[in-house]
Amino acid sequence: MRRIAMSAAVTTMVLPLAGCGLLNGAGDDASASPTMGDQVTVGLLLPEKANTRYDKFDYPIIKSKVAELTHQKGKVEYANADADAGRQAEQMQRMIDEKVNVILLDAVDAHAIAPTVEKAEGAGIPVIAYDRLAEGPIQAYISFDNELVGEVQGRSLLERLGSGVGLSDKIVMMNGSPTDPNAKQFKEGALSELNGKVTIADSFDTKDWKPENAEANMTEAIGRIGKDNIAAVYSANDGMAGGIIKALKNAGVTELPPITGQDAELDAVQRILAGTQYMSVYKSYPDEAEAAAQMAVAKVQGKDIQFDALTQDRVDSPTDKQIPAKLVQVTALTKSKIKDTVVADGIYTVDQICTAPYKSACAALGLR
Repeated sequence: MRRIAMSAAVTTMVLPLAGCGLLNGAGDDASASPTMGDQVTVGLLLPEKANTRYDKFDYPIIKSKVAELTHQKGKVEYANADADAGRQAEQMQRMIDEKVNVILLDAVDAHAIAPTVEKAEGAGIPVIAYDRLAEGPIQAYISFDNELVGEVQGRSLLERLGSGVGLSDKIVMMNGSPTDPNAKQFKEGALSELNGKVTIADSFDTKDWKPENAEANMTEAIGRIGKDNIAAVYSANDGMAGGIIKALKNAGVTELPPITGQDAELDAVQRILAGTQYMSVYKSYPDEAEAAAQMAVAKVQGKDIQFDALTQDRVDSPTDKQIPAKLVQVTALTKSKIKDTVVADGIYTVDQICTAPYKSACAALGLR
């Protein structure tokens, strides 16, 4: 996928527009010809359960926002494929058969799902790619700026390694699933920062993003490189970071190298507090999920001004060019940023983070 960057003002258009009433799903739109009222059914297809964000954040937020935008008359039909591309195709076909009005699709396998996306188009059901850009006739795409995620991760590792970092420093790269187009973008972003500055001693594309697969891969890397010769580990997400840490500890590593992550999972935030994981990437799930719900409702209600305001970026997939999109910005989450990100945004409470093993670390940061 190729992204076309727009101005920072564009990526933050949702809030100011909402403030003046333009993005209110119930508001008037003089140029729109709504195809239906508030009896909207949104099909939501999420990809897996290994990453806890989907069930804990994305689904509840989208469900709540759809209800708000439709005066409690709209609903969300939800299915999670648990990393099974065939199952997701069946789930999507069932939604097509049930004649949902619009589908938000977070693809397990972006290429394999394309024929089912074509079936949805044939049935007159628009498909909006959510979080991962699927192939086929996608009407729009919303995700975080994935190349920026990788850049932030790579840059954070270099900053942690310090001014003396060089090609003698060996890095292991634990990339995401090869069926997820986001994983390729994360990797490209990270490599844009790391190439020529450190040595990539080993690199893996981790099947299904599963922590146990990352643990096995890391064990293999330790065997080849040596446990004392790994300066840092690029982990594309937090779940895999947990598996990597297990492998390092099982190998007898007592002073862990800096390890990246993504998604700001609660376990990862606590590991960052404890110093076993260096950083994660915080992505505002409410921003992404609420905008996706707005896009879906505006699309089926024919509110073109609202839809266009939400999709002023453009991206290319292997099958389509210039897809309307919204790319949400991200933040590096290190120990010092916990209070200003996940706590400030209400993702976790201090009590959830600062359980007994982390009380002293929380106190040192002023988390009370």
